[in-house]
Amino acid sequence: MNRRTYFTSLCAAGIAATAGCSTISGRKTLSEPTVNTDSSGRKALIFTANDEEVGHLGVDGSVTSGRIDLSTEIWHQDGTAVESIKLSVWMPETATESPAEVTVVSPVEGDSSPPPSVALYTPDQALGTVIKITDLDDLADETISTLNLIVIPGSETATRLTIHTTIELSSGGTLGSDYTLDGELQLAYPQLTDK
Repeated sequence: MNRRTYFTSLCAAGIAATAGCSTISGRKTLSEPTVNTDSSGRKALIFTANDEEVGHLGVDGSVTSGRIDLSTEIWHQDGTAVESIKLSVWMPETATESPAEVTVVSPVEGDSSPPPSVALYTPDQALGTVIKITDLDDLADETISTLNLIVIPGSETATRLTIHTTIELSSGGTLGSDYTLDGELQLAYPQLTDK
């Protein structure tokens, strides 16, 4: 058998099999989300690729007794799984002098798997408090809506809250794309200064 002819035929068959595919698997960073605003304290970052929503982070906050109670929702399209979630939370007015206190009230939890790994820390040389969630197990394929936070301002005059998110999504298919969703929400809670 002529080896050159065999390998040429094999390569041609491989090219024909992938001819209809527009992209090969790779990681894409989506860093220009659309901001959907219901109110100054309730917003969502919507990440799209090829005019199709890939995922979103929704934040709904309310003020109670001088603190902000936040609930979050992370949705992602079918065929993707959440690898990790990172939220950086700070109040710009007081971020360096007297930073806000951030607490995770209800960590994310799955139906049948152990809870994911949750880290809460203040990074060196950076603003705010970081919440990092990994090892999501059975939650990786679901909409995640059980992460609740409390933010206590470091000053009586602080009313604005910033949340920066980085969400890593993976697709199971060899021809699918993995995504990094990267964006920032600016929220306002003027009722914090009400006496």
